[in-house]
Amino acid sequence: MSAQEKALVLFSGGQDSTACLAYALDRFSHVETLGFDYGQTHKVELECRDALRREISQLHDWGAKLGDDHTLPLPALAEIGGTALIGDGEIKMMENNLPSTFVPGRNLLFLTYGAALAYRRGLGVLVGGMCETDYSGYPDCRRDTLDALEQAINKGMESDMCIDTPLMHIDKAETWALAHELGGDALVEIMLEHSHTCYRGDRDNRHAWGYGCGNCPACELRAAGYEKWKAS
Repeated sequence: MSAQEKALVLFSGGQDSTACLAYALDRFSHVETLGFDYGQTHKVELECRDALRREISQLHDWGAKLGDDHTLPLPALAEIGGTALIGDGEIKMMENNLPSTFVPGRNLLFLTYGAALAYRRGLGVLVGGMCETDYSGYPDCRRDTLDALEQAINKGMESDMCIDTPLMHIDKAETWALAHELGGDALVEIMLEHSHTCYRGDRDNRHAWGYGCGNCPACELRAAGYEKWKAS
């Protein structure tokens, strides 16, 4: 099995990364997962990952393809601070037109650490749920950023690693549609019940589209996408 047949999914436990895990299991012969603990307010997402992996492994032949799970701590992001995604700050738009939930360098670090782990594990593809179509405006979610990072990683590691972003040019409604295409009603129900996307870490309120506070940017995007998909 070549490295390009094996993938490492950046797997937070959210809706997008769950769709990416299904995509990878459908596409690659061996798939491992990686989560990060960086002091995020919605740390409950990390607790959702085991149930998601367990449930998704029951679909198709995916259990035979699903390999090890990894979690890496990145406490330095919390020490840098200055974001509503780490701590109790207000979620709002800043003067630089970026939301206060933006964690500078987060995806760059995630992918760099992921590439280092993938290199050691013999995995040739990094799969991430970054999207520039229907998102919160983070500059490190854009494909041109990831193209530059991919080039730097391959130069710095003398490798041929690929950063695969299946959600990059689709909106949240299309993400729900992709999940349904890959795993049918069963996968949609797994995402509704077990994934977590809410920035405030709310697992007390269950909506038609899943758990969350219902009014943070992540919840609003998820809810709107679900409603659009159901109406289509």
